[in-house]
Amino acid sequence: MLKKKTISVILLLSLCLLIFSACGQKPVEKNNEQKELTKVTVMLDWTPNTNHTGLYVALEKGYYREQGLDVEIFQAGEPGPDQLVAAGRVDFGVSYQESVTNARVAEIPLVSLAAVIQHNTSGFASLQKDNLTRPRDLAGKKYGGWGSPAEHAVIDAIVTKDGGDPAKIEFIDVGAVDFLSVIGKQVDFYWIFQAWDGIRAEQQKVPLNVIMLKDFEPVLDYYTPVLITSEKMIAEKPDLVKKFMTATSKGYQDCINQPEEAAEILLRAAPELDVELVKASQKWLSKQYQAEAPYWGWQDEKVWERYANWMYEKKLLDQKIEVEKAFTNEFLTPKN
Repeated sequence: MLKKKTISVILLLSLCLLIFSACGQKPVEKNNEQKELTKVTVMLDWTPNTNHTGLYVALEKGYYREQGLDVEIFQAGEPGPDQLVAAGRVDFGVSYQESVTNARVAEIPLVSLAAVIQHNTSGFASLQKDNLTRPRDLAGKKYGGWGSPAEHAVIDAIVTKDGGDPAKIEFIDVGAVDFLSVIGKQVDFYWIFQAWDGIRAEQQKVPLNVIMLKDFEPVLDYYTPVLITSEKMIAEKPDLVKKFMTATSKGYQDCINQPEEAAEILLRAAPELDVELVKASQKWLSKQYQAEAPYWGWQDEKVWERYANWMYEKKLLDQKIEVEKAFTNEFLTPKN
């Protein structure tokens, strides 16, 4: 499996060279003096949502400009942020702990700079009327997913631990669909993020039960999403990385302290989003971004280590990784 992934990554990296031109410098007028802002690019992992609000807050409030940066945010595309960051065609990206771990095994030097959210806020959702309240209840049911080996491993782990038989679950590849269109119809349960689809279901008056992964298997309480860059960027431009993360940390701190204002900023950047969903999601996430961590973005080595070991044990990795190279807290802003 990993060999195929590695080949795909190499092909995508080659394609990257044809997509983005090298970053440059942009002159601006400030205080009657000609100053230069360093051009910086960031790619999202998906369409704009409340996982990304801190980036947009830092952009609109001028926190990046205060650091001498001219930041441009791109929506996800093909190739994605992992490939483009690794190729040096995008400076920073939004990714996941699982993706960074896979990259490190394939000797692709991605580094996680910050945990956007402290805990895994995802889980398996089902209609409340079906009374699927714990992992063992999923045995004999239909799961709708995207066909990833990781899905099978996660479901197998939590169902087995809870005394159920995962072999009785039928896996159906439904691809990228609106889960509310398939739940209770083609499938019985679906993997969602509570901060977005869970809240959306509440607003549409669709009562759900959500089996949160972190509540039943601590090893699955990994970081998703994370902000990434490359080892080369850290080695060659540490000051730029520090400036970017200083401004970004400030943006996410505003999301924690002022979720209503943060929601309005995201809506101005992405007016196609549902207003009430964004506001409710932003309020919910304001308590999750930092949670009990000493400061926003902080990453615990134990979280990286136990999840990498679990992936290896489940044969999702061909070898173990040097965990200390996969992430860093060096560029974050501790609270005083």
